[in-house]
Amino acid sequence: MTRLPGHGPGGPSRRKVLWGGAAAAGAGAAALTGADTVFRSLRFPVENPGADDPAGAARPHGERVHPFHGAHQSGVATPPQAHARFIGVDLNKDVDADGVRRLLSLLSDDAARLTQGRAALADTEPELAAAPSGLTITFGFGPGLVERVDPGAIPAWLKPLPDFTTDRLEERWSHGDLLLQVCCDDPLTLSHAARMLGKDTRAFGTVRWSQEGFRRSYGAEPSGTTMRNLFGQVDGTVNPAPEEEGFDSLVWCGDDTPGWLQGGTAMVLRRITMDLEGWDRLDRPGREDSVGRRLDNGAPLTGTEEHDEPDLEAMTPLGFPVIAEYAHIRRARSPDSEERIFRRAYNYESETEGAGLLFACYQRDPERQFVPIQRRLDELDLLNEWITHIGSAVFAIPPGCEEGGFVGRGLFES
Repeated sequence: MTRLPGHGPGGPSRRKVLWGGAAAAGAGAAALTGADTVFRSLRFPVENPGADDPAGAARPHGERVHPFHGAHQSGVATPPQAHARFIGVDLNKDVDADGVRRLLSLLSDDAARLTQGRAALADTEPELAAAPSGLTITFGFGPGLVERVDPGAIPAWLKPLPDFTTDRLEERWSHGDLLLQVCCDDPLTLSHAARMLGKDTRAFGTVRWSQEGFRRSYGAEPSGTTMRNLFGQVDGTVNPAPEEEGFDSLVWCGDDTPGWLQGGTAMVLRRITMDLEGWDRLDRPGREDSVGRRLDNGAPLTGTEEHDEPDLEAMTPLGFPVIAEYAHIRRARSPDSEERIFRRAYNYESETEGAGLLFACYQRDPERQFVPIQRRLDELDLLNEWITHIGSAVFAIPPGCEEGGFVGRGLFES
């Protein structure tokens, strides 16, 4: 191969120089068109899907976005994504109200960018942010964070839940000053977003725990299909829908809450370990009896379809309730229509930590909604033979913010 004058055998070849010149010309063109144009080409490489494909290829799922700004934070009423990571952060002792403000401003600014497929301010790998894939980032405050800003602004329910007899809680999965809830349909995007948020919090606190969960892959089932847990059960049939009348009064905080939290919600996160081997030893009728539902389609034992209303008065020919007194669906029900929660659970599995459920639920007041339900389950739910609650945390999820603002701003103005 011909060498350029002045270069020996180890010097650059004509081909390398020509390729280098072409690259330089491309870089110059990129500079003229602007970095934002280049980034858009990375983010949306197919501007006219189907133009060169006679079959008409669909646009990538990775382009889907949920708004960050608005009256409520995304990640609550948003349709659940396939992957989730819940991160609990303990603030450093020297972080005061001003430090909390700076942290929340930084987090909100980066979250607003990442959820829209744009790089965080200090992002050294912007390509990893280019496919948002339905990413949502939601912030929650524990009592320790609120206390740093205004001790009088802590709602009465923002505290550890009461003790339940079946709990075996571990500190390493419980409590925390700040919650980062990151949900996405793509695990790479989720991992990158969590890493960027971790960089933001590094100077203000330390990670107390990190819990990852999963559901079916995006598109694996029709939208709105009730999830299944690792026991194979349809999990969350009676969940209120965001479009349902009365959803707002169940979930979003109102006038009975400190002003900074109105339009927000209360979140309870419970880590529930599941004895899969013990469950495997139980026959199918025994599994269905303990839940009160059929495993194949989630129908109550007194019905044929998942959303049929269970008949709690129905009896067997021998005079026993068809849905036993200890069945999960009987224990979870209440005649009080206000005693309902909005659940958004995820499965988890780890070689070292076992398998189970990350039970995340949202409501206006955990003391009036979650606690009574859990007490009934604690007393007589047969599922307690195979499940154990090992983690528990309660967070206040502030309302959303406007463009240019930050989540939790109302706390500093109350």
